[in-house]
Amino acid sequence: MKSYRYTLSGLDCANCAKKIEDKIAQIDEYEEVNVNFSTSKLSFKTNKVEGVKEEVSDIVHSLEPDVIVTDDNEKTENKAEQKSERSNFDIVRLILGICVYFVGTHLSFGKNIGIISTIISLIILLFRTAKKAFIQITKNKVLDENALITISSIGACFVDKSMEGVMVIVLYEIGKILEARAVSKTRKSITDLMDIKPEYANLKNGEEAKQVNPEEVKVGDIILVKTGERIPLDGVVIKGKAEIDNSALTGESALVKAQEKSYVLSGGINVQGLLEIKVEKIYENSTVNQILNLVENATDKKAKTETFVAKAAKIYTPVVMILALLVGTLMPLIIKGVTYSESVYKALIFLVISCPCSIAISVPLSYFSGIGKASKKGILVKGSDYLDGLKDIGEIIFDKTGTITTGNFSVSEINCLNSNYNERDILRYFAMGERFSNHPIAKSILKRIQQEGIDKIDIEQVKEFQEVAGKGLQYKFKDEIIKIGNKALVGLEEQDEKQEGTILYLKVEHEVIGSIVLTDEIKPDAKETMRELSKLGIKTKMFTGDKEEVAIRIANEVGINEVKAEMLPQNKYAELEKILEQKQNSNKKVAYVGDGINDSPVLARADIGISMGGIGSSSAIEASDMVIMTDELGKILEAINTSKKTNKIIKQNLTFSIGVKLLILLFSLFGIADMWEAVFADVGTTLITIFNTIRILR
Repeated sequence: MKSYRYTLSGLDCANCAKKIEDKIAQIDEYEEVNVNFSTSKLSFKTNKVEGVKEEVSDIVHSLEPDVIVTDDNEKTENKAEQKSERSNFDIVRLILGICVYFVGTHLSFGKNIGIISTIISLIILLFRTAKKAFIQITKNKVLDENALITISSIGACFVDKSMEGVMVIVLYEIGKILEARAVSKTRKSITDLMDIKPEYANLKNGEEAKQVNPEEVKVGDIILVKTGERIPLDGVVIKGKAEIDNSALTGESALVKAQEKSYVLSGGINVQGLLEIKVEKIYENSTVNQILNLVENATDKKAKTETFVAKAAKIYTPVVMILALLVGTLMPLIIKGVTYSESVYKALIFLVISCPCSIAISVPLSYFSGIGKASKKGILVKGSDYLDGLKDIGEIIFDKTGTITTGNFSVSEINCLNSNYNERDILRYFAMGERFSNHPIAKSILKRIQQEGIDKIDIEQVKEFQEVAGKGLQYKFKDEIIKIGNKALVGLEEQDEKQEGTILYLKVEHEVIGSIVLTDEIKPDAKETMRELSKLGIKTKMFTGDKEEVAIRIANEVGINEVKAEMLPQNKYAELEKILEQKQNSNKKVAYVGDGINDSPVLARADIGISMGGIGSSSAIEASDMVIMTDELGKILEAINTSKKTNKIIKQNLTFSIGVKLLILLFSLFGIADMWEAVFADVGTTLITIFNTIRILR
């Protein structure tokens, strides 16, 4: 099936987004339909080839005539102008409608002229809202907020409350204009946080360079990045020195030095210097494109709160209509002295109060704001459900190497166990195997080899290389089987060892000829992170394939509650399964933090998988639900705090909206509140909840 993605320009209503999503999803040929209100994006999959955009556009226009369906990559220069023109037209229409009403009713033209001016005023003011209500009722058999407002405005005139009827639609329209601008401002605030897309690349051709679209550049091409320019593609520096601002990617303000052989990420800004970079990844696979896709698509995965509100909205309006009908018809029968004119007026107030806009808009915008704020800090959350789940973490399991520790191993000791080999021979054997591995240990060994000045390494004769999960690696060299790894791999008996660190043995054919001892540094923020997690009541564990004594030492040093060592990937997975099974009836979630290929299964299985984006493997990043771009453990605390703040604001918005509506509804029943307060309960609460949501971004 082919994936399609379109932009819905002019989509300012969260309820409307849900209606469009449901309508398209009803068609058998369309699958995985999602309308993301926060980004105004429509995505789906279908086997259809022709007429897809036209069919989707017809559906969208039948529900929302003012929404324009455009291709996702279509340039949007005119969209702001179109939106501004529509907004200006609405303002002129409002002023005209108000003037017609007040001139006809407040000047001495007589009663009949007043009635005619009221009708003309309502036609001008109600035209767009009534049209939407009519389309929804006739074509889609749906009652929505447009119907509530239309009935309330016209009904008020029939019970001799024409002033209130006109003001209902006037204030509603003013609210919709302000609401559209507030939503647009929120979207822009989030977009500005992630304004990292490169506009061009300086592609070098001989001695000259020309500006091209980053998508046109191929792997192996040479690009120039001048002072002040954004790095368009990931690659290796082949010439020049510079200082790079990666704050948009990692959230860190400290400049990073780049020089020959440095690997640089797309999205960073060259603050000072000139770089020639050999491109390592095409734009589609670049860091900047992956980040933009993650953030933009994140709210496609909806949290339970958001899903509940969306589902409730489908039955909300019909229920409100029935309740209003009961209020209008039964009040005179139950309460003495209440006339039908009064009860109908109260029912109309009830309809205005009950519009669900503030509830429907604030929830998705809050999650999108939270995800945008996290991304600015170098934390990529892949869905609003995962952002929501972070606040409920009760237990975090950490991998050791590259997660608790830096992964920057250093060779602290080289042992020769056979007099026919010296230290340089031992290192050469290690180098031949580790050149094919991406493990942090491999990088540290290769670094030591460079320090020793061992340049000539015959890797062409290395055959049948393979990594043995949780044990090490092996290969063939000159028809000899070489094994590098722990005691289990080389066939040595387990016994206590005095060295602090990771010991790797070298076995040539049937003899262990040497070993090296590697020590790893603990991340500087590990201890503080564990302390803060403990304060939050979160239990910490560590799963590692390293020796038990090394694991226990590191766990004690940083303050981890429980350790399981010498584990293979399948052991980690099985142990996690047990933990998850024990917590089946608990609302607390289990998170796993890792960085390696062998962590991928557990990252995918955990309630929330958290990967290290800097040192981590691509498979671990793919399998995880949250990516920490800077590899800092302290970012987990920031993510949890962002989750809690987002949830707190969602609760504030829902409590405020529902509370105000119920309070004014109660006042209206006792005659204390009229249409003016009812409009505030609708429009006012919507605007207040939107502006409250923007606080997440601060």
